Amino acid sequence: MTDRVYHVLFLCTGNSARSIMAEALLNVLGKGRFRAWSAGSHPSGQVQPMAAELAAALGYPTDALRSKSWDEFADAQAPVMDFVITVCDNAAGETCPYWPGQPMLAHWGAPDPAAVQGDDDRRRHAYMNAFSLLRRRVELLVSLPDEKLERLEAQAQLHAIGKTT
Repeated sequence: MTDRVYHVLFLCTGNSARSIMAEALLNVLGKGRFRAWSAGSHPSGQVQPMAAELAAALGYPTDALRSKSWDEFADAQAPVMDFVITVCDNAAGETCPYWPGQPMLAHWGAPDPAAVQGDDDRRRHAYMNAFSLLRRRVELLVSLPDEKLERLEAQAQLHAIGKTT
């Protein structure tokens, strides 16, 4: 194991739920080996309360969570990403900015819990389902040894993780 830290950006259109949860999950489960951020192509400007609630339950400080534009990470002063992962189908189909460092790209589509209508129990269930799916994928990512995270192997691994249910 090396001391290398892998930088990961999770993208979603609104950056209010799925990408926020993925950021929190990887920053906790990655135990310093990974550093995650999230952003959106059209950020909503707010974090969904149920997404923040799940992040807090994981032990992630919710004051660190905010909805922001992906433009912040296309800037020359932004951290250079190793991986950029879309978590919603809309963001996966959009033309992304140029990412400095040419990170590996993957799509880990997950149903949008913010789009679920109904009472709090139904909505909370949708958030838990998305959170569980993202958690499983993040667990698979952090379990990869460094040699599997090298460029060519990592691309195949990221795509395979995105198909995990």
